[in-house]
Amino acid sequence: MKIGLQKKSTRIASFLLSAFLVCFLWPAEASADFEITGTCQVQADDGPAGTVKTLDYDYAHNTYLSLRDIAMILEDTDKCFSLAITRNSVSMMTGDTYTPVGVENTPWEDDGNPAVSLRRNAFTVNEQEVLYHTMILRLPSGDYDCYMMAADLGMLLDVDITVSDAGSMCIHTQEPFGVSMAALEEGGYFGGVNSVLAGDAISGEIYYRYQADTAYPIASTSKLMTYLLTMDAVMAGEITLEESVPVSETVEMLAASDDGVLPLKAGDEIAVEDLLIGLLLPSSNECALCLAEAVSGSEEAFVERMNEKAMELGLSQAVFYNSHGLPSYSQTPVPAKRQNSMSAEEMFRLSSYILKVYPQITDITSQKEAELKSLGLEVRNSNPLLYNLPEVTGLKTGTTNKAGACLVTSLTADDGVMEHDLIVVVLGAENSIERGRVSGLLARYALHRFHEKPGEPEAGASAQTVRSLPVHAEAAVECIIRYAKKR
Repeated sequence: MKIGLQKKSTRIASFLLSAFLVCFLWPAEASADFEITGTCQVQADDGPAGTVKTLDYDYAHNTYLSLRDIAMILEDTDKCFSLAITRNSVSMMTGDTYTPVGVENTPWEDDGNPAVSLRRNAFTVNEQEVLYHTMILRLPSGDYDCYMMAADLGMLLDVDITVSDAGSMCIHTQEPFGVSMAALEEGGYFGGVNSVLAGDAISGEIYYRYQADTAYPIASTSKLMTYLLTMDAVMAGEITLEESVPVSETVEMLAASDDGVLPLKAGDEIAVEDLLIGLLLPSSNECALCLAEAVSGSEEAFVERMNEKAMELGLSQAVFYNSHGLPSYSQTPVPAKRQNSMSAEEMFRLSSYILKVYPQITDITSQKEAELKSLGLEVRNSNPLLYNLPEVTGLKTGTTNKAGACLVTSLTADDGVMEHDLIVVVLGAENSIERGRVSGLLARYALHRFHEKPGEPEAGASAQTVRSLPVHAEAAVECIIRYAKKR
């Protein structure tokens, strides 16, 4: 999907998310906490244009499109789809004929602006669950309509969408979704995040970076280092995955706090393997602390190992204060509120190292749900891209007020000889909605770059290769196994 602006007679074939709906004629001034109704003209390929109802949510130009109106626009194309929408759910079947309810491609029926909430409703495509943030509105007829952002629609249907003249869009059904990082950067899209990076963990090639060499708070993506040290301890014979470790009173206090995720009680015995699942899927802070105590005897000693490991791997900007990524206060008369931090480049290198040395991490992070047998609990993966892209295998989400919404995504891509792990790092998005959208765009861009193998990187993207990190023999064995499987 490439959304751009028409300048004179030249079409800019780019995906410029920050400006993709400037064609809509909204009021000149707007503030947060509003929904403004409007319309635009949309056509599919060279077909006739039709009216599509729109909603600006919270801010001007943060625009969502009526799925029912779009369904009618696409009804005679290869991208047609049917819809079944209830108060809390959306079911889309691609390739099916859409059944109109009578209000499609017409203006809004009144001048009032609806009060709606943007949320992650139950959404299935061809009976498979996906995770997109949408708005569902009840129509005067009693039917419901769903509103989705054009970027998400383009990714979902794998179509190119362009903005041409004021008040009009075109959906190019024969052109696949595509992303121009240079156009996004030029349009200021990445001003909404601290830093991003996308690259190939196997080759070290970086496809795109933005402010990737500056350290920022990393929230619960810190737990990737906790996983690494725990697996190092397993490999060293210090602990085993099967053994149970006791829950301390300190862990119970964290579990009972506002930052608690799982109801761990002092005296409980939990298998290390279950603690790793709790660490990575629901992002349990108490599981991180419990592992730290099991590996090093205390979190303080474990944090020393975290910082030592960072230096060993050459992550010179990385600083860890705890095992989970929550804010940490210093013990001084005027306490300093500190947070674990590293740069996006260092997060890429850390994630690459883990995937090379302990590729079994994706056995956990590729699961949408898992059972903690020691506790008799079912937990759910907090990574939204796992539901929207079949290539996604992990890795870790994270959020604090200072760090913003962070996500480290791993994907598999096959070059015909072996599988490669691609990694996308997004640090400091405003919220989980934008975190998922930015990560989704970068993930698709990384897959495109990997498979297309262009001779020269796109303007604005870096061709630099991150230097390799030391790995033990298991990494080489893993590559041989992957190659053998392909042969």
